[in-house]
Amino acid sequence: MQEHDARTLRGAAIPTALVGVVALIAGFAVAGIQGLLGALFGVALVIGAFASSAFVISWTGGRRPDLLLPVALLVYTTKFGILLAVLMVFRGTEALDTRVFGWTALACVIAWLAAQSVAVKRSRQPTIVPASEGGSESEDSEAHR
Repeated sequence: MQEHDARTLRGAAIPTALVGVVALIAGFAVAGIQGLLGALFGVALVIGAFASSAFVISWTGGRRPDLLLPVALLVYTTKFGILLAVLMVFRGTEALDTRVFGWTALACVIAWLAAQSVAVKRSRQPTIVPASEGGSESEDSEAHR
């Protein structure tokens, strides 16, 4: 994983974990142990899904940049498929509070996306790298004149 990707991952995971701690406390206060378990499951699901997808996309970008978009789309759809499967499995469960789980997951997703946006903005990593002045493209264009 490249350094700027690791910085972005940390910049998103730490604030999300802090939101998760607040959600754990609130979940326990609202619904007891079931609320605590619901919040814990929501935090773990969101951080696990977003961190693993960021790692896979970063790994692909470093090895095969030409496959970055297809892999990103695959990771995105796979993440939603796994979330759908998890929600279907825990649909009628009484082991955890599903409302606390849902609100915690939503809060963590918002926190992750906001923190990741801030981390990317602060990284100042150029998205477009201009061709060098003495590159082969300028020599080719001058040769055709």
